[in-house]
Order: sequence, then C-alpha cells, then structure tokens
Amino acid sequence: MKGRGAQSQVANRFESRVKVHLPIITDYKPEEKIKTDFQRVTAKTIVTKVTSPDLNFEYSLNPYQGCEHGCSYCYARPTHAYWGYNAGLDFESKIMVKENAPELLRKKLKSKAWRGETIMFSGNTDCYQPVEKELEITRQLLQICLEFKQSVGIITKNDLILRDLDILEALNKERLVQVAVSITTLNERLRREMEPRTSTTFNRLRIVQKLAEKSIPVSVMMAPVIPGLNDHEMLQLAANAAKLGARGFYYTLIRLNDEVAQVFEEWLGVAFPKRKDKVLNLIRSCRDGNLGEKKFFDRMRGTGSYAEMIRSQYQLAIKKYYHGKRKMAALDKTRFEQHRHRQLSLF
Repeated sequence: MKGRGAQSQVANRFESRVKVHLPIITDYKPEEKIKTDFQRVTAKTIVTKVTSPDLNFEYSLNPYQGCEHGCSYCYARPTHAYWGYNAGLDFESKIMVKENAPELLRKKLKSKAWRGETIMFSGNTDCYQPVEKELEITRQLLQICLEFKQSVGIITKNDLILRDLDILEALNKERLVQVAVSITTLNERLRREMEPRTSTTFNRLRIVQKLAEKSIPVSVMMAPVIPGLNDHEMLQLAANAAKLGARGFYYTLIRLNDEVAQVFEEWLGVAFPKRKDKVLNLIRSCRDGNLGEKKFFDRMRGTGSYAEMIRSQYQLAIKKYYHGKRKMAALDKTRFEQHRHRQLSLF
C-alpha cells in the first residue's frame, strides 16, 4: 500500500459486526492510492489532563485526531476506534480537524482555575502532520500561548515546525518552550517504509540543528526502539543528535497494544518478510511473551535480558555523549500568573 503504514482496515474492537469490502478483481488496482479525508469537527475541549505516572507532562493538546504520517507502530492508533473508525487505514486517512481549537485554548487560559501548567503539544498525534501546512491551527495555538505567556512542550517528527521558528524564538526568550524531535532511524529506507509520510531523517536532524542554533532547548526521542530493526542504531543516533546540539536523548521500547499488533505485523510481513519472525520474537522476549504491554513504566522500557541490553546501550550513550552537557532547563510557569496579574491591573 504505497504511501501508507497500515496495509488494511482492521476490525474496530468496539463493534460486534464488521463490514468487509471485497473488491471486484477486474477493478482492483493495488497501486491506486487512498486519498485522505479531512473532517472538520467542533471539539468540546482541547486541553486534556494526563494521568499516566510514567509521562513527564500533566496536560496535552492535540489539534488533530488521527495522523497522516502513517507510522506502522503508532501507539495512538487504537484511539481512533472511539470515534467509530479503525486503527488501520482509517487512522491515517480519516483525519478529524478540531477547527475550534484556538477558541477553546483561549477560553481555557482565561479560566480562573487554570494556573499555567505546561501543555504538551502532540501527546497523542503529531500537531505538525502534513495538513498543518495549509490549516495553520498549531501556529495559531502557539501564538495564543505566547500572548498568555503559557509554557509549552512540543514533540514532532515533521520539519514543518521550522515554519514557526519566529514564535518559538519569542517563547524561548521567556523560557516557555521545549522541543523533542522524534527520530526513529538513520536508515532512510527503513524510515520511508515504516513512517511513509514523515519528514526525512536528514530533515529531522536539521530541526535539531536549527533549534540549537537559536538556543531553543531541543532533545531527541528515539521512539520506538524496535528489536531487530533499529536497536543497533542507538549509539550512532545519540552521537549525531549531540553533535548537532541536542541537550537530551531519550527512548521508548515498542509496544503493540490492541489493534497496533495486527497493523505492525501486516506491515512487517510486506516490508521485511524475512525479518518478521525474528523481530516479533525479540519484541515478545521484551514483553514477557506478549507483543504489547499496558503496565505503567514497564510499557516504556520492557523486561528481560534483551530489554536490559537496550537499556545498557542507552546508558552508555548518555554517559558517552551527554554527560556534563547542559540539561534541559525547566520552563518558567510563573510567567503565566505574572501576565494574568498585569492584565487584571488594567481594570
């Protein structure tokens, strides 16, 4: 399936009946591309409280539901089922656009109960996926954050973020922004197969370089590490990121929960059929015989000897390339309250 991570529609786990569309063989064109359908929706809320103890942020913001990047391993795929879609091709071809996101964010920041806690952009799906180039919803949201002196974190794998360098610089002057760039592999063929509509690895490394040149705090997330596919790249990726100015380097281990397992297995069978069994067995060795894991903390790092080997490799990378480097400075949450008091004093 050209340009897509998922290779099929998968059953929605909340539906008791499943529709299967059988193509007429004479009309079937496997090379035909599936067009993306963008659906404008009116959301009720835009800032979500995060309750997971193994995540280092309290609130997240996602202007889009579903993600056209099409990463075959994406942990967010099962969330599409809540909207009546599936975690396969629907997740990356039926994108819900929260067109009232700027209005909702402004209302949230004006709330008396809001105290300026840091908001993570892209806690679920990428806020800089391709359609953002046209719609500029994320840019509007960042402008509102700058206006209110609201601290933000951003995680992305799209170099479209450099379009908003002017706003990021302004936020950084107030110590209100940090950026994490998700880079999974240095192998461009693997990137193209596994993350078909993301920015190239070269362009993602360029994000790190450009942000570092502007003194904007930037780190790199190797997420996920996939045993048998990209785990051997960790040291080289950590070295390259450090050389370009990354202040931090982190990783998560692949977890194939719910429908993601089917999506990833199908993709693996098409993209790397000879490696399929090896990769899946290595993942199981890190997940107590399973492909997925939902327990907090364990879901990020895995268990067993192979997971420990990956963790040791990571610790070596940190010691070798990041020891003594300037750390990611804490964001200044007091700016928000100071701004609020200044606004009130006008009355």
